Amino acid sequence: MPSHKMAVIAIHGMGSQYRPQGQPASTTPTFSKGLKRRVANRIGADMSHVIWHEVVWAQILQGRQKDYLRKINRSLGYDKLREFVVCNLSDAASYRPTPDDGDKIYDAIHKKIENVMGVVKHQVGHDGPVLILAHSLGGHIMSNYIYDMQRHLRQGGSPVHPTHVENMKTVAGIVTFGCNIPIFLFAYPEKEIFPIMAPNRELPPALRFTTWWHNYYDRHDVLGFPLGKSAPSYAQLAQSRALKDKPINAGKIFTSWNPFSHNGYWTDRDLYEPVAERIKDILAAV
Repeated sequence: MPSHKMAVIAIHGMGSQYRPQGQPASTTPTFSKGLKRRVANRIGADMSHVIWHEVVWAQILQGRQKDYLRKINRSLGYDKLREFVVCNLSDAASYRPTPDDGDKIYDAIHKKIENVMGVVKHQVGHDGPVLILAHSLGGHIMSNYIYDMQRHLRQGGSPVHPTHVENMKTVAGIVTFGCNIPIFLFAYPEKEIFPIMAPNRELPPALRFTTWWHNYYDRHDVLGFPLGKSAPSYAQLAQSRALKDKPINAGKIFTSWNPFSHNGYWTDRDLYEPVAERIKDILAAV
């Protein structure tokens, strides 16, 4: 029997992530700790029905990035700015599929998601609803992961995994914030750009919400963008109300008005309140 009614999957974006000694379980919150606490306070006792996981992929690149920074430490200036470039922009540059089977980082990051979903199936059942919370580059990663699953099925392949939850067919909602999907789309003609299809097709009708993708962005955040204007196909997604772009003011008094707002979403009321409401909606419909 499933131990929980639903799962929340939080995935971080670009940049180094602090991890305690060793490798804690995916159910031990680190980067999403503040968001989980605030959401739990709003939901109350019903939060016991929710299992919360994190997908942590930064360590795949973080060691090499830090090692390189140590090597150049004494020969170059602007150390903090260079650290930002190396530990943030190189994440985006390294995460890409390639035609020569050299996309090891792409596959390694996706394996992290796969491992978490393999645990989730035991906790919410093979058809349990999932809510995805994706920050920054994490939105692009989750979109690609779901897209790859759907493309495989469109091309006539059999399901990659034995359960609907692992095949990302029971995603009741996606919440992206500080999302930078648009900057990865310029390499393709607009007519060849297609977003993911609704990932909720194996959920009962009550859990197939009209708006299943909410995208939050701060106009001061130069790494966060609205999605509806990315391409005609994204515009159609917005026009059908499946996708909703929502501008918010993320961060605190010293960060909400500048680019540092990019990391302010995790504890901002404009994000955690709607996340809590979506969790309540899912629990009520289960």
